[in-house]
Parts: sequence; C-alpha cells; structure tokens
Amino acid sequence: MTFVLIHGAGSDSWYWHLVAPRLQARGHDVVAPDLPTGDDSAGLSEYADTVVDAVGNRTDLVIVAQSMAGFTAPLVCDRVPVSMMILVAAMVPRPGESPGDWWDNNGYEQAKRENDERDGRPTDGEFDPMVTFFHDVPPAVAAQAMGHEIAQSGTPFEKPWPLGAWPDVPTRFLLCRQDRFFPGEFMRRVVRQRLGITPDEMDSGHLPALSHPEELVARLEAYAITA
Repeated sequence: MTFVLIHGAGSDSWYWHLVAPRLQARGHDVVAPDLPTGDDSAGLSEYADTVVDAVGNRTDLVIVAQSMAGFTAPLVCDRVPVSMMILVAAMVPRPGESPGDWWDNNGYEQAKRENDERDGRPTDGEFDPMVTFFHDVPPAVAAQAMGHEIAQSGTPFEKPWPLGAWPDVPTRFLLCRQDRFFPGEFMRRVVRQRLGITPDEMDSGHLPALSHPEELVARLEAYAITA
C-alpha cells in the first residue's frame, strides 16, 4: 500500500516528517512530494502534475490531503487509480469554484470570528500562526516548522477547480476538534453539504501531522485497511 501525502499551503513535504517514517515502519510505501508552493507560474494543474509524477507507476494508492491540498487531491484521483482519498482538516471544493472563492462561498470569516469569540481569542489584529496553527504543536517542532515556511503563491487560488464532479473514489474526512483555522462546527457543515458524509474527528489543532503524528498514522492505516 502506498500513502501519497500532500501538504497544504505555504509549506513543503517536511510537514509529514513525523508521519512518513511511522507509516514506513508499519510496512507501507510513502510518497510525499514538494509542491511548487512559491512558483507563480504553477496552478492547481501543476500541483497535480507534481504529485502524479512523484507517484510514477506505483499502485494501491491512498491519497492523504492536508488543508489546501483538498483542491489538489481530487485532481490526482481523476488521473491515477486510487483506492481511497483521506481529507485531513482540508478544503472541499465544488466544480467551478476557485480556492480564492472558497472562503466567501462557505461563510468562513464569520465562522472563524464566532469561534474565536467563543474561545476568548482576539478577532482583530495581525494573524499569529503560533496562536492559530501551532498552539498544540510541541515547541521544538514548531520552531523547526518556521524554517520550512514558504511564501505561498496566489496563482493556485485564482482559477476555477476544473472537475465537473467529485471523483468516484471512497472519501473519508478527518476533522480536528481543536482546529482554530477551520473550526469544527464550520467544517462539519461544509463536509455535510459538499460531500454528504459525517466527518470523523480527533483531538488536534490544524496540523495533526506535527501535533499528534502517532494517532494520525493509526487513523490513516485504519482507513486504508477498509479501502
């Protein structure tokens, strides 16, 4: 079985550095490509190209998509045979919707503001990744992550998602209950409306591969066994 791990925006494959060796230790192959995150000439099609090229002739594929990779993973599934797609705290697109439009189309800003208000966090001021993304990540890992930040190009956010429908692939969604970026109540609604399924849930912030890698690996393997 091959796990294809697709990282989110402003990042690289280092995001999976605690997950990949654990999956390999369980006997699985792992592919974790670096997307062209900072390349202004690269859009969603080029992101999918990168993943497909990295997969090569491997088979028995399980695609795992984190955050913005929810827009890329279905494009990969449309091009290579896939046993299952697992979305982890991921965006869920609709046909013709660009990643840039996804936020307003889903009422994101209001949902995040309401969640921050309920939890007593400031709703104005500069964005603080340590508060929103790394609040449950071990400090040493969070410090390393700062060295893997990449200025995210806006190009992939501009063009409509090209598929006419969600690919005919078994799809699971893993929601993170303490996610401050994609709040739980918000994502439950999005997943229900767009995929017609109830997400599974785990205790984690937005970056479970860094904060809870052992549990994430166990979840991924359990899903894959049912594929």
